[in-house]
Amino acid sequence: MSTMAASPTVARPYRPNRTGDRIFFSLMPVLMWAAVLFGFTRTYFGAGMVMAPLPNLLIHFHGAAFTLWMVLLVVQTALISTHHVKWHMKLGVAGFCLSVAMVVLGLLAAVDALRRGSGPLGLDPVTFFVIPTTAILQFSVLVFFAYRLRRVAEAHKRLITIATIAIMDAAVGRWPVAILQQHPPMQDLVILAFLLLVVFYDLFSLHRLSKYTMWASLFVVVVHLGRVPLGKTGPWHAVVQHLL
Repeated sequence: MSTMAASPTVARPYRPNRTGDRIFFSLMPVLMWAAVLFGFTRTYFGAGMVMAPLPNLLIHFHGAAFTLWMVLLVVQTALISTHHVKWHMKLGVAGFCLSVAMVVLGLLAAVDALRRGSGPLGLDPVTFFVIPTTAILQFSVLVFFAYRLRRVAEAHKRLITIATIAIMDAAVGRWPVAILQQHPPMQDLVILAFLLLVVFYDLFSLHRLSKYTMWASLFVVVVHLGRVPLGKTGPWHAVVQHLL
């Protein structure tokens, strides 16, 4: 009597739908652009951009750099969607250089606002200073790892998307929505909603939560929850006064 030996079945890892990836990561910049336009149309885009009545030339450069980043994000996703990967990678080097300029301009703009005594959201200028500086910190860390992992598609597209979400505070803070203006901490819920879109897409496309989404989102959430309490501490005020 012959014996039949069944060969063990090896489970293959689930691969995401590339079409789904192209659609989702092309739609996310559109949604983020909508959030930025909703916040800055009155004071920047609708005011003529270069003609907008901003405090000084530094803030104009700051606004131009961050606007260029959003434009670049749309262009880069379009290049991937149309299979122009080589162009995407070449333009990515320019994008990394732009991100470095954004970090410098972002920090300079934060210090400029501090010197002008600008303290929106019901916070004094020294406490508020923690918000733009930590936003730039998050952006720089996430873009660094996105560039380092640029050949790992799962990591790169998620880290770039979450890095952009991390710097949307200024736009969301200007949304003409009464409840957000009256209760500024609720603005973090908008950022959380954008992060949840990435989380839900992971669960749908990968059937799991990508470790890059998990750690990057956790980083953003922890910073958002902890920065205002940090900004109200004596050591933070002492450090900022020393900086001034």
